[in-house]
Amino acid sequence: MDKKLFAQAIAKFLFGFVLVGLLIFVPAGSLEYWNGRLLMAILFIPMFIGGIVLMATNPDLLRKRLNAKEKESEQKSVVLFSGIMFICGFLLAGFNYRFGWITMPKWMAIAAGVVFLFAYAMYAEVLRENAYLSRTIEVQENQRVIDTGLYGVVRHPMYSATVFLFLSMPLVLGSLLSFVVFLAYPFILAKRIKNEEQVLERELGGYSDYKNKVKYKMLPFIW
Repeated sequence: MDKKLFAQAIAKFLFGFVLVGLLIFVPAGSLEYWNGRLLMAILFIPMFIGGIVLMATNPDLLRKRLNAKEKESEQKSVVLFSGIMFICGFLLAGFNYRFGWITMPKWMAIAAGVVFLFAYAMYAEVLRENAYLSRTIEVQENQRVIDTGLYGVVRHPMYSATVFLFLSMPLVLGSLLSFVVFLAYPFILAKRIKNEEQVLERELGGYSDYKNKVKYKMLPFIW
């Protein structure tokens, strides 16, 4: 086992767990925020299990997923806007619970949790299909175009999964106000995809032919 990679993965996991917990429960003013506890469970338990699986089966992919430093300058603004969206959305959800602005039924949070776990499974399948998936926009040595499985349906199935993940999060938290904030994500993602495809067409052989073969970016028959 790569002890350095293991330590890096654990450190990032704990940092994310603490940060999200603070963003949710501090504004909520209570650890009794049921929706917050539900999100923490369905977000971090699969993440922990997935990290262990990647550590054992594909440490190189785990290393790529831990690298979040963008090289493309345009992507740095995408990361910034995404971070602002998450912070505002989580804070609003906590305050919504504390002050009871808009109350959503529990069944809606549970249904959103089911969608979230489905999206997590889709995300895991994308990782299984594509060993080149780093968190940054880059073309790696010996990288080839993946055009089978989910990549035969849409060109960016990972982003499709994240749309379901991120739009279900505020509903799990029981906050319509946060959901409105998270509606910014598809627009942020569109900017990222535009730049990513420019890089791939420029640097990855066969990608232009792949675009002609698979017409849709994220949603079949829509976009």
